[in-house]
Amino acid sequence: MARSRALEHLRICDFTGQLAGAGATRFLAAFGAEVIRVEDPVRQGMWDILRGVPPYVDERRGLDLGGGFNNHNVEKYGITLNLRKEAAREILRELIAISDVVTENFAAGVLARMGFPYDELRRIKPDIVYVSNCGFGHTGPYQTYKTWGPIVQAMCGLTFSSGLPDMPSAGWGFSYMDHHGGNFMAIAIMCGLIHRNRTGEGQWIDMACTEAGATLNGPALLDFTVNGRRMRRPGMPNSNHSQFPAMAPHNIYATDGDDNWVAISCRDDADWIALAKVVGEPWTADVRFASPDGRLADEAELDGRLATWCRSLERHAVAADLQAVGVPAAAVARPQERVDLDPNTAAWGLWPTVSHREMGDVQVDGLPVHFSETDWVLERGAPCLGEHTEEILVRLLGRTPAEVASLHAEGVL
Repeated sequence: MARSRALEHLRICDFTGQLAGAGATRFLAAFGAEVIRVEDPVRQGMWDILRGVPPYVDERRGLDLGGGFNNHNVEKYGITLNLRKEAAREILRELIAISDVVTENFAAGVLARMGFPYDELRRIKPDIVYVSNCGFGHTGPYQTYKTWGPIVQAMCGLTFSSGLPDMPSAGWGFSYMDHHGGNFMAIAIMCGLIHRNRTGEGQWIDMACTEAGATLNGPALLDFTVNGRRMRRPGMPNSNHSQFPAMAPHNIYATDGDDNWVAISCRDDADWIALAKVVGEPWTADVRFASPDGRLADEAELDGRLATWCRSLERHAVAADLQAVGVPAAAVARPQERVDLDPNTAAWGLWPTVSHREMGDVQVDGLPVHFSETDWVLERGAPCLGEHTEEILVRLLGRTPAEVASLHAEGVL
């Protein structure tokens, strides 16, 4: 498959790690940007803790075998620079001078302490677009705090919104803001480049992942601001119930087998009447359930009745029967079903296979968009530590292989 040409004119000097940053540059690399990851050869893997951690493809372990790292860094190049040495700092200056963007998601001030604050970046390349993405940004009283995705979610209010009635907030078993933080950062990079292309002016784009998360609370914040209603309170319906807009039934129900579930939603009376016909049991004629207000008032009993009906049925069959009469319903899919068995996902091409130097052929996340003319391409796995150091220094910076070997021997690379 030919490499995507949509962003092939862009080069990114990339210090990002984990996913909140690496996910952003991953998106751009898939569309052809030349993303060059810079890592530390001394503290191997410490700039990105995902380098050597599970999941693994087999029994092998090591810095170049982390499945998450591979997933988040496909189509990127990787070099090592020991920035404690002036020769390495000079190489980095040369790389910045031929780049369009510098990206990082260190804690606030880390890149500056390495000797590359924004003033130094723009001295090297006046129109450089510098995008930093840390938990609290570089402004305000929290700027020195350090975060991970779950901490971001707790601090920005998202965790508080998820939990069972009268129970502590549960949050998610998933680092949601690491993923979404990468999405925000990708948008920020592109906005900075559009501005530079129009005006010739580079800039520092300072992103705070916690503030990005706070914007996702949406109607809950508006409801408190306007109506004084708290996001969660004792006795509040569980997280699967819909408050905006109010719907009942609206929940996830257990079906036959071990840990099998089906999602069912009734938006209005028409959905309820259709659902009642499929269920076909006397309790559906209860006058209390005849109106939306009645179904909401007795939502707990309604859930119990519907749960009992679902318990002996097969989830896909329930979903199909309800879909056939226009009721929103879906079997809750397991990851394997979604990745390996779903025909629509296969047709979409959401799980491409890439070739990794050590792991071999591995499936990774695709992108949830397709361009008719310049679509994304994911074929090359993440770089092993320093895999492309010689290539980049020779091809882009004019060093000879002998000079690169000498720099390796001196501990510069």
